[in-house]
Amino acid sequence: MKKLLYQLDTDSIPSVFDNVVAHDGGADVVVPYGGITPANVGPLVEGAIFTRGPKDKKNTALFVGGSDLVAGETLFSAIQKQFFGSFRVSVMLDSNGANTTAAACVAYLEQGRSLAGMDAVILGGTGPVGQRVAVMLTQAGASVRLVGRQLSRTQGVCERLSQRFGMTITPVEAADRDARGAAIRDAEIVVSTGAAGVSMLEEGQWSHGSRLKLIADANASPPLGIDGIDMKDRATPRHGALAFGPLGFGALKLALHRECVGRLFESNDQTLDAEQIFERARALLAQS
Repeated sequence: MKKLLYQLDTDSIPSVFDNVVAHDGGADVVVPYGGITPANVGPLVEGAIFTRGPKDKKNTALFVGGSDLVAGETLFSAIQKQFFGSFRVSVMLDSNGANTTAAACVAYLEQGRSLAGMDAVILGGTGPVGQRVAVMLTQAGASVRLVGRQLSRTQGVCERLSQRFGMTITPVEAADRDARGAAIRDAEIVVSTGAAGVSMLEEGQWSHGSRLKLIADANASPPLGIDGIDMKDRATPRHGALAFGPLGFGALKLALHRECVGRLFESNDQTLDAEQIFERARALLAQS
């Protein structure tokens, strides 16, 4: 029986990236749908849960993607509300690659060390990847500050994360590069998750950080978000800290994405979001 993955994208045009990785992850057929919302997803979910017998339902799965994490979370929740009893299929959320990218990054940051009690700062943190990095660093025991350009928006993001995950993340406003430099002054961990092509920090702003131990950049489009880091850095010593570039943890991100897709077809009752995907990243890295 063919393994069918229905790619439900909140954007009007479904992601080619997600489609390719889904095939590589073990789906025999990937059917992409764009412009999916809670209002129109119902018939698609019904088609997935009512068409195969109990033993065969594991061969149908759903993937929620798109560039908007909030829209993805809302759709993800709406899908699960339609499940009942054994009438359900496995579903994964990875809007904008946020869960898999963040999980790969944080898994490397904590490899061989404890992050418990460490002071972490997320630059450009109000975006999808930044939000998930903040969640996972907090789950790993770090004290997290989320930095954004507008305080009201940053506060709103932190409040939403607190409600969703039951954790405390501190909002910080930093409208320009100088303010971002001030925000990281006492940080032990710095992760940049800003928009592609936006320089978040100059090398001189972090190279003299007396407490800085770990620094990572998730932006794979030149110029990098943090000057002085190489795209391929993976625990590379730089100015007394270990640096991680986007390609340094990118291979794990792709492997994780594929592995999670494959797991969807192991049973029909799996729900893969931040917590579950982070645990898979830890396990994959431990096996490597």
